[in-house]
Order: sequence, then structure tokens, then C-alpha cells
Amino acid sequence: MTQSSKPFLSRRSLLVAAGAMSVAGAFPRAFAQAKIKPAADTALIVVDVQNCFVPGGSLAVSKGDEIVPLINKIAKAFQNVVLTQDWHTPGHVSFASAHPGKKPFETVKLPYGNQILWPDHCVQGTDGASLVKGLDIPHAQLVIRKGFNPKVDSYSAFIEADSKLKTGLDGYLKGRNIKAVYVVGLATDFCVAWTAMDARKLGFAATVIEDACRGIDTQGSLAAAWKSMEKAGVKRMQSSELALDA
Repeated sequence: MTQSSKPFLSRRSLLVAAGAMSVAGAFPRAFAQAKIKPAADTALIVVDVQNCFVPGGSLAVSKGDEIVPLINKIAKAFQNVVLTQDWHTPGHVSFASAHPGKKPFETVKLPYGNQILWPDHCVQGTDGASLVKGLDIPHAQLVIRKGFNPKVDSYSAFIEADSKLKTGLDGYLKGRNIKAVYVVGLATDFCVAWTAMDARKLGFAATVIEDACRGIDTQGSLAAAWKSMEKAGVKRMQSSELALDA
């Protein structure tokens, strides 16, 4: 090494080191920028956050109340929000009480297929059917009520369990030029899963925000639901992947 080359090498070393520091410093910024910011053509569907489905309700989902503050936070990031409510008639065909000798969580064969029987829940006009008091999404634009057909259950916010009758939600969303939906709420393995999978069938991109949902998980239903959702092209994510206000 000559005397004259030392300053050049030193400057080059400094430039390389500075560049490395600059790249390293960019990683946190790049990570923050990589978070998903919901666009105007996306909608959040908040599924069945109702009194019957949280602790103390007739069909309580374990820790179902824990997701309410998180859903409130997530909803603030979306321009478009739809809420759903289970809205059953008394004596609904999905209730075990409507089938003498049957108990909740048993299965019966109905004209539209196999039906899990549930405790009476979300009966129209009752407190159990009301949205949880802590749910705070004043900018929600639409409430879809489902399951009001006394002879057909409806887990999905889009299509009843007979796979034929629609709620009209797809037409509403397409009329608003919505291309993608994010789904949260109760319960992961039933109404959330069916909503997300039907969204895919109807041409929407669909993502379930896992930590903003809770499942019932009866007879392995939760694992089966995730498998079915994956097969249908439903994406799975955590709320930490969204760009949310602190």
C-alpha cells in the first residue's frame, strides 16, 4: 500500500460503512411502510359481535368479549364498515329446542344439508340479539341481518346455508366498487369462515384478521375451518400487519 492510496481507501471505507448504516437504518422505515393501509375499495365486515356470543350469553364464545376493543381500533382504519347480526325467529330450525329429543351441538339432516343444532340464541328483538354495548363503530354504513328465515340457517353474511338465497351484501359492496373484504368477529369457525369463503365465491379478495376473531371449536371445527378457508383462497393475517393508529 502506498502512502497516497491510504486516504482513498479510508474515504471508500467510510462511504461503504455509511451506506451500510443507511441501509440498516432504512429497514425499520421499510417495515413500517410495508404495513397494510386499507384503501377506499376495501371494506371491513364485523361479524355477529352480539350479546349471545360473548361470556354470559346463551351461545358464548370463549373470550369473545376480548376482541371488542381491537375491532374498534381496526375499524378506524377503514372507510367502509359493515356490521352483521344473527337475527333468528323464535323456534328457528337451527335451535335444538325445535327438535324434540335433540341437544345442542348434535347434528340433524335438513333439506339443505347437515345442520348443527344450537342453543336458542339471537332471537329477534331480544337483548341477546343486540350488538355488544362496547362495540363503538359510529361510521359503520350498513347492518346486515341474517338467519331470519325460520327454515334455513345463515352463517354467512352473503349467502344462506342453502347456498342459494343471498342477503344482498354482495350487490351492495359491488355497487360501492369494493374489491376486497377483511373479516373479524364471532365465531371464527362458523359465521366468520362462511362469510370469508362466500366473499371469495362472489369475486372479492378476502382476509380474516385472526386475532380479532374467536372460535367455538366444536368437534375440531376450528382447524377444519382454517383448512377450508385456505383452500378457498382466503388470506389469514394478524392486526399487527395493518397500519393502525396508536
